[in-house]
Amino acid sequence: MIGIPLKDWDISINYGIKTGFNDAFIIDEAKRNEILAGCKTDDERKRTVELIRPILRGRDIKRYAYSWAGLYLIATHNGIPEKGIPRVEITKYPAVKKHLDFHWPKIKARADQGDTPYNLRSCAYMDDFSKPKIVWGNLALAAQFSAAPAGMFINAPCPMIVPFDGYLLAILNSKLGDWYIRHLGVTRNGGYFEYKPMFIEQLPVPETQSNTAERLSILAKDPTVEGQAEIDQIVFELFHLTRAEIDCLETQSLRG
Repeated sequence: MIGIPLKDWDISINYGIKTGFNDAFIIDEAKRNEILAGCKTDDERKRTVELIRPILRGRDIKRYAYSWAGLYLIATHNGIPEKGIPRVEITKYPAVKKHLDFHWPKIKARADQGDTPYNLRSCAYMDDFSKPKIVWGNLALAAQFSAAPAGMFINAPCPMIVPFDGYLLAILNSKLGDWYIRHLGVTRNGGYFEYKPMFIEQLPVPETQSNTAERLSILAKDPTVEGQAEIDQIVFELFHLTRAEIDCLETQSLRG
């Protein structure tokens, strides 16, 4: 196919957060409010608000959209020394520590932990979660790539692409892009495909004129059925598909 593999683009493709024990580190709105209510000072509360970040799971992510389930990650990261980012000191967050202490036997025993059981495992790209990104679920029946805002975390094994690019989002969700990616791996029982980064990074994407990229980016913001059809037609043209090739791909597409 025409284009440059995504692995050679100036982007990062990585997995989401792996806590080692989700029951302690991923909480709902009620638990978040309980923790915030337990803060003794305004300063502690402000720090704690910044520490507890919204998070998406694979089941929350759809094509071009997501449905946030009101879940949060206690982002007690292990720091990034090479970037001068220190690890989170749990003593600065007494209300959070109280919550995690309730799960102490489990968080202490888990393999995925940082310098202390209170910390998440080391993650060299932790700061990427503070940027706009493309996210998707690991297992899906067809392409389900979505934009996610700065500050939104995702739970492993969901992957992400940083920085966000609407042009790439449109290509990834297109019939042709999905057809190519799915031919790199094996479909599981029930028709599910594992959209691993090792497959996604092989997708060749053509560098194109700015007006075409801009049009795809606009369509990818909130595409209607007609908008998705236009995306597919533009992508077909980008890759110079013949009418016969388009007809063949249309019959194989999981989106009909």
